[in-house]
Amino acid sequence: QARVVESGGGLVQAGGSLKLACTASGMIFNSNDVAWHRQGPGKQRELVARITRGGTTNYAASVKGRFTISRDNGATTVYLQMNNLRPEDTAVYYCVAEDALIPYSDTSMGREDVWGQGTQVTVSS
Repeated sequence: QARVVESGGGLVQAGGSLKLACTASGMIFNSNDVAWHRQGPGKQRELVARITRGGTTNYAASVKGRFTISRDNGATTVYLQMNNLRPEDTAVYYCVAEDALIPYSDTSMGREDVWGQGTQVTVSS
């Protein structure tokens, strides 16, 4: 079964740092892009950062220069290093393996988005 699991969330003071991890299994990990999204209290889910299978990155304007996304294909993990955190970064952070290549059987494969359950990040002022 294909899945991604987020970890590394927690409570931090403004100006602090956290590093989130998104570990994938059950898919051909180096075949897809991976993105981090977040949903703050009373807000819509928004894209935070994306890394392509080739390693190209892009960021939301609100986090550019503070957050860094990276991937370790050998460990099937994508990281989100978050520095200089602000109270407005408080949210549940979700990882998604976009259009992941998933072996359904010995003779069948398909592609679908695989979302994690999320990890809470709380930044106190």
